[in-house]
Amino acid sequence: MSFVPGFTGGTLDRADALRHDPAALSAKLDWRARLLVLDGLTPQVTDDGHLAWTSLADLPQEAEVILLGLDAQDRAHVAALLPASGEGTTPAMRSPALMTMLTALQPGEAATYAAARSLLDWHARHRFCARCGSTTHLFRAGWGRQCDACYTEHFPRVDPVVIMIAEHDGRALLGRGKGWPEGRYSALAGFLEPAESVEEAVAREIHEEAGVRVGAVRYVASQPWPFPSSLMIACIGVAEDDALTLDTNELEDAMWVPREMVRAVLAGEPGPFLPPPPYAIAHTLLTVWAEGK
Repeated sequence: MSFVPGFTGGTLDRADALRHDPAALSAKLDWRARLLVLDGLTPQVTDDGHLAWTSLADLPQEAEVILLGLDAQDRAHVAALLPASGEGTTPAMRSPALMTMLTALQPGEAATYAAARSLLDWHARHRFCARCGSTTHLFRAGWGRQCDACYTEHFPRVDPVVIMIAEHDGRALLGRGKGWPEGRYSALAGFLEPAESVEEAVAREIHEEAGVRVGAVRYVASQPWPFPSSLMIACIGVAEDDALTLDTNELEDAMWVPREMVRAVLAGEPGPFLPPPPYAIAHTLLTVWAEGK
């Protein structure tokens, strides 16, 4: 596919073997290793749009190391996990400053940041065992936690989300959520539920949110979404009719937009809505649909 979703295309080797070999990992954490520079969960970005890195000499004394992967020069790239501070019990929110940074960030490095942010946020919210309530400790180079009492192993979760447009008579159904930036419309979205296929979730969410029934559903692409850790599964559903009945708990507004108008708005021309940002897979989805791919 010529359209590459944001937060994909990472260039680091995830080096799974090192996660199982503490001695080999320790040997990699030398003067060549690179530490991701973060302000909380916000990346520091250089003037030319690259992630900022420093050496392990700047690793806080009390921090633990999470392995992000190895680069082409076999250098370890890591993130610092700081001790619990009472924060992190709820998913960290996105700021306007972060959204601006993501727009400028180089695509492959956005994938590295997505992994770091998702892992750090998960660790902050999983310091206690879901089975017995005891404390847990980091293991597998930061890609898991183990209970100190019952030894249950816990691993970072990824929540599947369908994100989709319905199409009808050359038009796409776009919705607007409450509190969104003025004028912004995007694809509809919702979490998959237990015992539900992707196609069933697409049909259910479109009908629940907009009152539109869809038949055939086709998959377009997927994207990791690190807020806090979802897998966005982009699809297009063929609508059986165009009558709208909105769930106002979910949507503030929705509208059908002709293909030509979507194409124009994505090209930067003025129109009846503001498109989703380029790093969001909703932008990729609309681009694919507008180009008839």
